[in-house]
Amino acid sequence: MTDAVRNANHDEPRPGGSLGSQVRSAILWRSGSQILAQLVQWGATFLVIRILSPTDYGLFAMTQVVLTFLNMLNGYGLASGLVRQPEVTTRQIRQLFGMLIVLNATLAIGQLALAPLAARYYGHPIVADMLRVQALLYLTTPFVALPYALLSRAMDFRHQATANIVASIASATAALGGAMAGLGVWTLVLAPIVLFAVRGALMTRAAGSLVWPTFDFRGAGSLARYGGVMAGGQLFWFLQSQADVFIAGSAFSADHLGLYTTALFLAQIFVAKVVPPLNEVAFSAYARLQHDPAELAAAFLKGGRVVMAAAMPFYLSLAVVAEPLVLTVLGEKWAGAAPIVRVLALAMPFMTLQVLLTPACDARGRPGIGVANGATGAVILGAAFLIGVRWGPMGLASAWVAAYPLYLAASLWRSLPVIGARLRDVAAGVAQPVLGSAAMALTVAGVDSTVAWSSPVVRLAALGAVGVAAYGAWLAAFARPLVRELASAVRR
Repeated sequence: MTDAVRNANHDEPRPGGSLGSQVRSAILWRSGSQILAQLVQWGATFLVIRILSPTDYGLFAMTQVVLTFLNMLNGYGLASGLVRQPEVTTRQIRQLFGMLIVLNATLAIGQLALAPLAARYYGHPIVADMLRVQALLYLTTPFVALPYALLSRAMDFRHQATANIVASIASATAALGGAMAGLGVWTLVLAPIVLFAVRGALMTRAAGSLVWPTFDFRGAGSLARYGGVMAGGQLFWFLQSQADVFIAGSAFSADHLGLYTTALFLAQIFVAKVVPPLNEVAFSAYARLQHDPAELAAAFLKGGRVVMAAAMPFYLSLAVVAEPLVLTVLGEKWAGAAPIVRVLALAMPFMTLQVLLTPACDARGRPGIGVANGATGAVILGAAFLIGVRWGPMGLASAWVAAYPLYLAASLWRSLPVIGARLRDVAAGVAQPVLGSAAMALTVAGVDSTVAWSSPVVRLAALGAVGVAAYGAWLAAFARPLVRELASAVRR
């Protein structure tokens, strides 16, 4: 038996073997490492943003449409299918590795072919050169996706955490070095390549997953079907998440596109950086509860309450302090992003609830729910972006606010019966964070309007302190059960 198979099937006894203790350990390692890794990356990112220009970020965003489109086929859906298998064999691992190699080699070739077409569409020849170099990213995917599946099956997020932290430090170093050396937009190309190369090497070593691939895929039909359905869901996720940049890429200047995409990056920090590692742990845990619908539904509702209790004050605070935040963190040349951040922040609570639905449905063996939800979102958001682009970056931001509540409503209607939860229970779980965050935002806005601030830094620090105090006071006065639940989650 290989090390990969032994680790994936939990043959070796481990302390604290109950599901609850494993989930707590997984969250500690996965989220804790994510926080540390993101602190490193954010620190470097914000420094790099101050050095580079909005035009650099606009050009980079143009390449991301192609990368995101092709990456939905990179095989992570196949890896998720392996996570759900009751047992895995050496042959299955070798088959998955072979599939990943074939898929990603094909994607690299496809990106080389698409590069000149993308450059012609956007009207910037440098986009083709960037895409050619970024094709190197596909070479790292098999060495990340396979160990990810094996380590996630064992709920071993400690080794993933180590790989993420070391890779983040290496990527941040490369980004800062490139920016300071005057590489310009090529800094943004270099950093992800370093990130994934280091992560792949460390995770492969941790999982013992460097096996000889097989390209005989007989008997892997169920894995391929599950991965195909997951890829279908990712296709619609691409359509909804990249439609705005694709549409705006030919309508906006690179400078305006850079302002919009950087504002979107700030607005989505919580849902894009904090929630995904929690969802990874949630999927592994839900997979073990898939035959106990009541327990799975209870776990989903509790997780939703905890996440929204942190997400809501973040988003509404962001809407109120967008201007001093942008001026302090990014600098004066990015001031045009502040009003865009303010509007986008109002759509992010709906997006957060939306992304919490998919892991529970997937773990129940219903990945088609995510596909249907994604298709709905692609239609609703795509139509909204086509209308909003006429009014520039602010029009696109307003399209998010108008469309996402409709998208979430359709997804809840389709997903909750599969999860086994009721709409009123979801609403009850988010009501207190919503009310408390609204009260906090009104308090902060009131203070902001009555004080003549000496600088953006002072303004941001003072309003942040007021917001924390106001939200904490509201919870203590009106939501003590939620406070106890949060405290229990942190202690455990």
